[in-house]
Amino acid sequence: MGARIRQFLLILFINFLFSTAQNDDATYLRALRDDWRNTPPNWDDNTDPCSGWDGIRCRDQRIFSITLANLGLTGTLPGDIGELTELEILDLSYNKGLTGSLTPRIGNLKKLRNLLLVDCGFSGQLPDALGEMESLVFMSLNLNSFTGQIPPSIGNIQNLYWLDLADNQLTGSIPVSNGTTPGLDMLINAKHFHFGGNMLSGPVPEQIFHSNMTLIHLLFENNRLTGSIPDTLGLVRSLEVVRLDRNFLTGDVPSNINDLTRVMEMYLSNNRLTGPVPNLTGLDALNYLDLSNNAFGQSDVPSWFSTLQSLTTLKMNVTNLVGQLPAALFSISQLQSVDLSNNRINGTLNLGSRHSTQLQQVNLQNNEITEFTPSRQTTVEVILAGNPICMESGTRDGFCAPPTNPGSTYSTPPNNCSPVSCSSGQVSSPNCRCSYPYTGNLNFRAPSFSSLGTSSIYEGLRIEMMNFFSMNQLPVESVSLRNPSRNVDDYLVINLQIFPSVEERYNRTGIIDIGFSLSNQTFKPTSIYGTYYFTGAFYDFTGASGEGGKSSNTGVIVGAVVGGCVVVALLVVAGLYATSKKEKTERTTHESSPFALWDENNGSGAVPQLKGTKAFSFEELSKYTNNFSESNNVGNGGYGMVYKGSLPNGQLVAIKRATRGSTQGGLEFKTEIELLSRVHHKNLVSLVGFCFDQGEQMLVYEYIVNGTVKDSLSGRSGFRLDWTRRLRIALGAAKGLQYLHDLADPPIIHRDVKTNNILLDERLVAKVADFGLSKSLGDANRTHVTTQVKGTMGYMDPEYYMTQQLTEKSDVYSFGVVLLELITAKNPIEKGKYIVREVRQAMDKSKELYNLQDVLDPTIGLTTQLKGLERFVDVALRCVQETGDARPTMSDVVKEIESIMELAGLNPNAESASNSAAYDYVSKGSEHPYTNDNLFAYSGDHFSTKLDPM
Repeated sequence: MGARIRQFLLILFINFLFSTAQNDDATYLRALRDDWRNTPPNWDDNTDPCSGWDGIRCRDQRIFSITLANLGLTGTLPGDIGELTELEILDLSYNKGLTGSLTPRIGNLKKLRNLLLVDCGFSGQLPDALGEMESLVFMSLNLNSFTGQIPPSIGNIQNLYWLDLADNQLTGSIPVSNGTTPGLDMLINAKHFHFGGNMLSGPVPEQIFHSNMTLIHLLFENNRLTGSIPDTLGLVRSLEVVRLDRNFLTGDVPSNINDLTRVMEMYLSNNRLTGPVPNLTGLDALNYLDLSNNAFGQSDVPSWFSTLQSLTTLKMNVTNLVGQLPAALFSISQLQSVDLSNNRINGTLNLGSRHSTQLQQVNLQNNEITEFTPSRQTTVEVILAGNPICMESGTRDGFCAPPTNPGSTYSTPPNNCSPVSCSSGQVSSPNCRCSYPYTGNLNFRAPSFSSLGTSSIYEGLRIEMMNFFSMNQLPVESVSLRNPSRNVDDYLVINLQIFPSVEERYNRTGIIDIGFSLSNQTFKPTSIYGTYYFTGAFYDFTGASGEGGKSSNTGVIVGAVVGGCVVVALLVVAGLYATSKKEKTERTTHESSPFALWDENNGSGAVPQLKGTKAFSFEELSKYTNNFSESNNVGNGGYGMVYKGSLPNGQLVAIKRATRGSTQGGLEFKTEIELLSRVHHKNLVSLVGFCFDQGEQMLVYEYIVNGTVKDSLSGRSGFRLDWTRRLRIALGAAKGLQYLHDLADPPIIHRDVKTNNILLDERLVAKVADFGLSKSLGDANRTHVTTQVKGTMGYMDPEYYMTQQLTEKSDVYSFGVVLLELITAKNPIEKGKYIVREVRQAMDKSKELYNLQDVLDPTIGLTTQLKGLERFVDVALRCVQETGDARPTMSDVVKEIESIMELAGLNPNAESASNSAAYDYVSKGSEHPYTNDNLFAYSGDHFSTKLDPM
């Protein structure tokens, strides 16, 4: 009898083993786990994923939800994801370490409803297979580095509600259907088109808008769209937010735009719109209107101004307005801000006796106002600088001062308690309790208000968030909002802190659930805040509770019951498991081994904080370079050798291998990999990875084929740079630096801008390189940082050298020297002469080309072809002003160079060339852009005398 029982139990046990082996979802999930790092600790055991793995939810033993927001995952998204055919939710948002392209096999997920990959590091072209996910409702792929065109196949997703492709590098036109191929005009159920912050070009197709559409938010801002605004836009009566600003749109604003009676926010600014100022009579819901910086024909001040009774913000600077403002405009009850600067508004400014109590600023700078009748209320900031009323001798009125734009320092106040002193890393919550909050930024793309100092606005948002978290039983004790500001995209950015309700620190489940509620837009604020996206900061789970391993006595019980036969079976299974576990442990140890060598005491600092950059082993890089063979050597320098390598995915890389004792210290090495791992822009050299293993220091970059700008100017690269090419190089480098200053978070000062650190790819697109000396401006001080002076002689800002106060304007100075070097091909300091002084002494603004023919590079081209050179010189000399306050920002420099290119008949947004062969390229051997010592080595220079910029 005992033998039969043992035999029966053995059969059951073997069937259990086979049924577990046949759980394909678990198999494919484990394959994903093996491709990723930093997965939750409870993924490391061999239990069924459906039995409690963090972020995994199952139905009938099939995985239907993967939510892993903000866990610091690194790796790729392999094709195994396409085998989880029951998957309905996939949220990998806020994991910047997830890189590579999207696998076409993602199209196998026919039941997927939510695809959320917000703020990751994915790149490459979007696969056409996205259009095969027929059940998709939410597609949020914003804040990645996707390139190429928007797949027309997305038009096949009939249930799509939310389409967010913003803040990528997408190019090409907006796809519409043509009878044989689908297009976005087929998405009649979509409510959100978010395409801002890309490089989309061509006209806005008329066909994309029609009366069957139900769009609420249309966000096409900050692209390269051309042509006119189609009349069909007026057919989409459901629209509430329209953003077409910062494109290259031309022509008249369609007259039927005032049919959009539900629109609350309308941005048409910074285009090239012409014709009359549009008539917006009837837009009774309009809160925020920005028509600034267009080329409208001269128009009288519109009579419809005072009819927009919901208006909070009116921006129409540089719109050719003429006439006197009606006092009724200022009586609109919700009005907060008016900016009509740089027009021809004249007569008397009268705010009226009953102007809006919310009115904070009226900016009429640079108009023709001769009289001002102030109101009895003195809280309104009126700006009339540049008007005749302020040009009278002896005028000292406050309204003649320039605008202050102080911003806001708002922070959620304590809740009837006194803030407590917390240990390092902890923060006192609004309820005065120390804990580790989950932090990030809420980015509102189209808020209906302009005031940043109104505390009731933020208090209302805080209450909404707390009500949401409480209703959804999320572990939130309190919420704090801080430091509201407007960024370069005119988005409202608010820092968010979410404090845990029970323990001092969130566990992974808490972060996953909160992150999903924000990435999935489950939390929906009232309409005054508009549409938003969230970007979460890295969260340290160290010490979080509830993450211990699970023990089991199953083996003991089974062994006792089924006897020796089952013990044998268990030993086989245990042996296989132990082997797999050992291999995984060895692999994990090996992958992390570079950090084990990082020594805080040897000057290299703490282990670097990486966002998606791969740590290669010495063996891997040896394999990719054929054991660092001579045939793969593409250059050498004082620090060592540069090798061309090929990764398993086919990507070509340049591997800079430092010799022992090279001049770059561990701190500079760490700085460069930390900074480059978190900046992504087409005009910045991409860091693929690094090696800090077996005593080696190696940096792995994308392979750039055409050398440095210095090489090209000297003739070593083998192709000639004419005026057109130099303008494009200047613009590309300027955009790279603008990204570092304005869009990197926190901002980055390069500190070593020079032609040796600007590389040219196969299309001669400029890419800024070498971040070994760069500095971040942290939250504690966003204006400057005191630092030991480092840089390169001839390019260094003299103000920085004298004061040791480093600011973004130090990069601007260096870039000004680069601009002068571009037109002269001279070294900054050559034979004791300084390029800035040489140009200033030679120039004569009364003569053609400022009389600079003798200092210009002879290979730049014929004199008659140098359109815009005088303005180019003006920009360069403004950049090298002695004091930082007198210099422009990099954003201003970008705009000016774009304007110069247009003057020269060039499209500033066109690619440089199809490839370098279009530039009469002649190869000159094996020289490579990474052969310059300064790209790797410490390049600080110390001066004994002041560098005279004059």
